Amino acid sequence: MLQPITDLDQYLFHQGTHYESYQFLGAHYDPKSEMTTFTVWAPHAYKISLGLDVNNWTGADYPLNRVTDAGLWHAEFKIAPGTTYKYVIDTENGRLLKADPYARYAQRRPRTASIVEAPSSYEWQDEEWLTQREKTDHFKSPINIYEVHLGTWRKHEVDQGDLSVDEYTDLTYYTYREMAEEMVPYVKEMGYSHVEILPVTEHPFDLSWGYQVTGYYAPTSRFGTPDDFKYLVDSFHQAGIGVIMDWVPAHFCKDEHGLRQFDGKPLYEHQDIKRAVKKGWGTLTFDYGRPEIQSFLISNANYWLTEFHLDGLRVDAVHSMTDLNFENHTPDSKIYNDDGTSVHKEGVAFIQKLNTVIFEYHPHVLMMAEDSSDIPMITAPVDKGGLGFNYKWDLGFMHDTLDYFELPQEARQYHHQNLTFPMMYRYNENYILPFSHDEVVHGKLSMLDKMPGDQWQKFANLRALYGYQMTQPGKKLLFMGSELGLYSEWKDKEQIDWFILKYPYHHGMQKYVRALNHFYLSHPSLFADDYEPEGYEWIDPDNNKQSVVTYLRKSEEEELIIAINMTGQVYYDFEIEVPEQAGYKEIFSSDAEEFGGSNQLVSDELCAVKSEKQGYKYVIRTKLPPFGISIYQQTAQIKNVGESR
Repeated sequence: MLQPITDLDQYLFHQGTHYESYQFLGAHYDPKSEMTTFTVWAPHAYKISLGLDVNNWTGADYPLNRVTDAGLWHAEFKIAPGTTYKYVIDTENGRLLKADPYARYAQRRPRTASIVEAPSSYEWQDEEWLTQREKTDHFKSPINIYEVHLGTWRKHEVDQGDLSVDEYTDLTYYTYREMAEEMVPYVKEMGYSHVEILPVTEHPFDLSWGYQVTGYYAPTSRFGTPDDFKYLVDSFHQAGIGVIMDWVPAHFCKDEHGLRQFDGKPLYEHQDIKRAVKKGWGTLTFDYGRPEIQSFLISNANYWLTEFHLDGLRVDAVHSMTDLNFENHTPDSKIYNDDGTSVHKEGVAFIQKLNTVIFEYHPHVLMMAEDSSDIPMITAPVDKGGLGFNYKWDLGFMHDTLDYFELPQEARQYHHQNLTFPMMYRYNENYILPFSHDEVVHGKLSMLDKMPGDQWQKFANLRALYGYQMTQPGKKLLFMGSELGLYSEWKDKEQIDWFILKYPYHHGMQKYVRALNHFYLSHPSLFADDYEPEGYEWIDPDNNKQSVVTYLRKSEEEELIIAINMTGQVYYDFEIEVPEQAGYKEIFSSDAEEFGGSNQLVSDELCAVKSEKQGYKYVIRTKLPPFGISIYQQTAQIKNVGESR
């Protein structure tokens, strides 16, 4: 008689508190016995069997046994690793063929079967990284993220010939291991601290970018095996770079082999069709109140962090999980709770549970919310009533800042508040400042093409924009290719236009981003007190007439003075208030000739002088370059130097 699942496994899974349910659900091969166990949850099924090549996918001779009244099915067969399989599920409405929700490997699309995976033989080499991660306070450390879509970072050149679209696409893809050889040194050289990878969970449609998932436990086979993906993560870690993955618990796609009506009835999705369907995306919402779904999703997050050593998860579309009427604009179809609110209470409770559990298992990882709402306390602790994330994307900053920079220079003085308003709420949450893939696709233009003016002005504005982002409080994120100053949007079928680097402006932009990133890494004032008001101080937020902002970034180690000129005019003898009577030196400028600038630099040391301006004690008189950012640092205290004019 089989002893398939312990009583404790059964109890915890059905209670919604089994956070390692992948250890017994799915397919598990035992090299000693050469047997594979299969376990699946399907309470509405009246018969389940295993569909294989040998039985023509009929399930004949490979039945599973129902082992719990709550719907766990199990069997053990002499099946080798590499075997493809599906569950043949007989329901009151007919027969279904379903991929394994817990499969760790899957066929490359358009094929849809799961694959029995052998126990991993991968030997990790990242102990030094993991040890250092435990010792690091990430809130006080530099986090500068390079966001990447693995399918389009680089591609091989292939002659299409008689190949199908999928065959051609697959041949052009770099493998996980090839990415490790090329992407890791590039990211290191460019000065990024982390990469964030768009979802690598298995998905059937390339142009969903991984956000419409069928295989939550399977790294996509487009680029290689699960061990190959481990090699990529390990390679980043050995280079001192963290790895974050986009994770999608908000919804799943409706493909027949996936989770939709898995056993003939709503199971993973909510039973109420109004709550289940995400109309705008054509997908289905998980039933967050169902205990087994909680076990499935929380175990999944734990799985990626444990098995693949990921350093964090960026949780997609959080607002869609906390609002019953997300993107529901039809009054007669709106959903309300009994108390008249539209808060998705089960979704909120699930997120709080998720973050509580993950930080118990992995106290040093990053849990980041991509949340488009203005709901407070996204990054507040759960025991204080918050959602429990440690970071939130600041989409308000992104919109306000881009809206400003897209304006012609003569109009900017009338929209100066776009630069100052984000500081009004800056310390409400622990923010990440993103310029992500969402802003450079679907007609939104590339980062460069958003900028106004002629070619030189576009590049200068973009340098100023990136400098502004880098010197504001909060961690940073930039989507791949944006560091080159591309004219084209993200072409989600093609690789980045690397050829463009042969042109001086684009080469200069790449050099600028690299220099800016390394400058950020080497200056604690730009990251050590991101979430403390003491780390930022306005010098002059109100100079809208000249479209200039000046401010201090501070830490225990240093202070930096930042001035950004948002016009094409060079300002001579521009006065900037400084903290004390001392010498100051310009230590970084976006206008350097090597970056493509006009080289309006300040090479001499500047001496602070007494000021005649009301409220100012000392100022330096300097030159501000056009559409440029200038950063100054105190060199030495001086006494009795300079008189007011």
